[in-house]
Amino acid sequence: MAIPATPTPSPTGPPAPPAIEARGLRRIYKVKPTPVVALEHVDLEVAPGEFFGLLGPNDAGKTTLIKILTTLLLPSEGTARIFGFDVSREETQIRRIMNMVAGGEQSGYGILTVREQLWMFSQFYGLSRSDGWRRVDELVDAVGMGAEREQRVSTLSTGQRQKMNIARGLLNDPWILFLDEPTLGLDVAAARQVRELVSAWKAAVLGRTVLLTTHYMAEADELCDRIAIVDHGRILAIGTPEELKRRVQRESIFRVELDHLDAGGAAALALLPGVLSVAPAAADGGPVDRQTVGLNLALAQDGILASVVGALGDLGSHIVALRKSEPSLEDVFVELVGRGFDDPDAAEASGPGGTAGAA
Repeated sequence: MAIPATPTPSPTGPPAPPAIEARGLRRIYKVKPTPVVALEHVDLEVAPGEFFGLLGPNDAGKTTLIKILTTLLLPSEGTARIFGFDVSREETQIRRIMNMVAGGEQSGYGILTVREQLWMFSQFYGLSRSDGWRRVDELVDAVGMGAEREQRVSTLSTGQRQKMNIARGLLNDPWILFLDEPTLGLDVAAARQVRELVSAWKAAVLGRTVLLTTHYMAEADELCDRIAIVDHGRILAIGTPEELKRRVQRESIFRVELDHLDAGGAAALALLPGVLSVAPAAADGGPVDRQTVGLNLALAQDGILASVVGALGDLGSHIVALRKSEPSLEDVFVELVGRGFDDPDAAEASGPGGTAGAA
């Protein structure tokens, strides 16, 4: 079976369909005593070539959404399409152009070698015998497992197994790759290798698309072009990491280190137009902390900083260091969801009508 080539945008031809298009997507698990609503009228569109992220606490609906998009689960209501193919009626076409890798998955037969394991999957994906071996050897080298190609799967470390899983996910050269917490349980070095592998694969061909779910904010910030924050089966916000951060940036926060500040200097700064607050800054262990005076300044906007700098000059103080404090994705997440990933009360917060038991 021939592997379809990844569609690439053409400036002259018709526009490519969205990589993902979901409209009014709803999924209800009919469990007793109360049915569980895992997805509640989700609308989502992902363009070809995007690296798109889903962030949400446990039981937010992320995995249910991925299962629907990968044809493993039918929606209760609504429609979803992958590159124009309907997930409810055209699952065969979708399965030829997509693949999925989940964190912590144990796919593999321990008695097989890495090379044998991958070749077996190549046959599941419809490659010919010769094309399967060729593709396996290409990917074994691409993921840096040349030394382990004849090693039994049962002897692989967690990081090595996940690199093998990434290779398995790329065997059919998918148009779209779904990654469900792919670095879960990996150490820092192994997680970085997985991110680099996926980024390199996506960058190699225009139009390749990735949808990522992760609990690691820095990972989403580093990789994703856009991010959707999901909770209780609903999408709360969508945007680039920068756009999402601006949602919680209500004021400009600066930390300034001064060689000295005369008595009353902080009070004088606080009286300047546009200065919202001035507070002593706790030492952060930097090399200048013991020789300088640190202040945290909250300003109505960045432009106010010029008048602050002028006022400090008039006070005879010299700036040793200055940096702006930016909000993080975690700040956005906590504001929108109201709890962090590690909140022990997260499950209770879902409530009886929430999404407990439905990923």
